[in-house]
Amino acid sequence: MISIKYYFTKLKTVDLIVVVFSLFLNVLNLLFLDRIKYWHFFILLNTLIIVYVFISAYFDSKKKTLLWRHLHLWYLVPLILIFFKELYFMIDPIRGIIIDETLIKIDRFIFFGNDPTVLLYKIANPYLTELLQIVYGTFYLLPVILGIDLMLKKKQIEFDFSAFIIVYGFFLSFIGYLLFPAIGPRFTLHNFEMNNFEMPGLLLTDFLREIVNSGESIPYGTLNPAKIVQRDAFPSGHTQMTLLVMFLAVKFNSRLKLFFLINGSLLIFATVYLRYHYVVDLIAGLAFMIFTLWSGKYIYNWRIGIKEKK
Repeated sequence: MISIKYYFTKLKTVDLIVVVFSLFLNVLNLLFLDRIKYWHFFILLNTLIIVYVFISAYFDSKKKTLLWRHLHLWYLVPLILIFFKELYFMIDPIRGIIIDETLIKIDRFIFFGNDPTVLLYKIANPYLTELLQIVYGTFYLLPVILGIDLMLKKKQIEFDFSAFIIVYGFFLSFIGYLLFPAIGPRFTLHNFEMNNFEMPGLLLTDFLREIVNSGESIPYGTLNPAKIVQRDAFPSGHTQMTLLVMFLAVKFNSRLKLFFLINGSLLIFATVYLRYHYVVDLIAGLAFMIFTLWSGKYIYNWRIGIKEKK
């Protein structure tokens, strides 16, 4: 009879942290079942995810078919979105607060009493807004593009490490949202309903904004959007994850590293210009990025049995 330990040996490091994070979410759902509306559904969902991880890892290790290979490689892409939406139903019921007032005070301290989004409004114009909204919309594509580039170059080890670091980084940012719920300056310092009028673009801006808004559970026409929007401003996951992709692209000499560096720099600037984040969110995103790399190396090397090299 094959032991459970045998199946664990088939898991990649990224699979292992997916299992751990799924269990973590299940524990939260059980601890706060009186507050989380769909707790029973989420426990079932997370359990099915764990089962899928074990099954896909097992069949991939047996090299059954190319299909299992890709099912095991790319399940992480929709998984991040699934966990992101699950947290939407958990953070506000569990915490019931936002810390935006504190974040605004920190920004004003840094900028001598000024709000960065208000200062940037002075340089706003439709051409810049259009460019930055398009760049902002590339966020979820960047890790996928990097992964495809590494696969095409047959850099399997680099791909595995990058997948782990990126997913681990997402999970850390999700924990940050739980600890520090915030909604961002487009709701607190500006009139959200006036955003399209105050910050117009050219052709795609409004459409792309609505995609972002819908992803954060505030589709067009939502009443009291600040009350129900996803609490995901601190840390800036866009900053943290974009910096991680930029770092990995340079580290592993991606053919697209120049694209990642330019696009990534514009994307980080866009987070404040487009009023999604305070500057302190970006600072926290940088700190989370550094912690992700520092702690991630130890976890990854521990998992694959390689002693850390100084």
